Amino acid sequence: MALRPVQVNFKALDCEVVGRFWADALGWGVSSEGPGVINVEPGGDFVWPDPAVLCIDVVAVPEAKTATKNRVHLDFATTSAAHQAELVARLKTLGATPADVGQGDVPWTVLADPEGNEFCVLEPRETYRDTGPIAAVVADCVDPRAMARFWGEATDWDVREVADDRAVLRSARGVGPYLEFLRAPGPKTVPDRVHLDLLPYPGDDKAEEVARLRGLGATDLDLGQGDVPWTCLADPEGHEFCVLGRSS
Repeated sequence: MALRPVQVNFKALDCEVVGRFWADALGWGVSSEGPGVINVEPGGDFVWPDPAVLCIDVVAVPEAKTATKNRVHLDFATTSAAHQAELVARLKTLGATPADVGQGDVPWTVLADPEGNEFCVLEPRETYRDTGPIAAVVADCVDPRAMARFWGEATDWDVREVADDRAVLRSARGVGPYLEFLRAPGPKTVPDRVHLDLLPYPGDDKAEEVARLRGLGATDLDLGQGDVPWTCLADPEGHEFCVLGRSS
């Protein structure tokens, strides 16, 4: 048994504005499964879930983002220095703003979406040549090795790299974005504004999967979600994530 990472969830005061930003940034389309929820995914003949794509869900909440840097962010892939510069310029026209998270003089560009969610536009890297527009979902953590153990057991993704300062996972099919855990000073202090959603495989029992995650060190999380078909949990360092209740 294992779970598939299928989408990245953003909380937003204005889900339509944030959803449209990410759709335009990625060149994807938008839809909605109901009030207060915007789905961002590739158009055409795309069928969810697909191991090569992590879609984006933007959910309306009443609280604005705090000034604290998000512990989870997205990295954009680029193919050349010119592509990087063009993408940064285009994202700014869509409403992105420069962000200072203490990065100093680095070859990537740090921006924030219209509600302040930080993300990076990376310089060209061979590692991300085949990921699609999203190179990686990146999470700050205290112990990358512990995160590799938990997420490697929790999901069907392979652990590709483990070190004291970095752990990297990717779909076992060798497609789509990476999931990276980077060592950062200090523990998590505020609720995550961005998190991963996981989906059971057809035929797998969601309740059994949730129980398995608890055995790995996940804890239950009450966000005031009430009676919903998904289950909110936190990993051993407090990163929120959801196990979805629908399958395909």
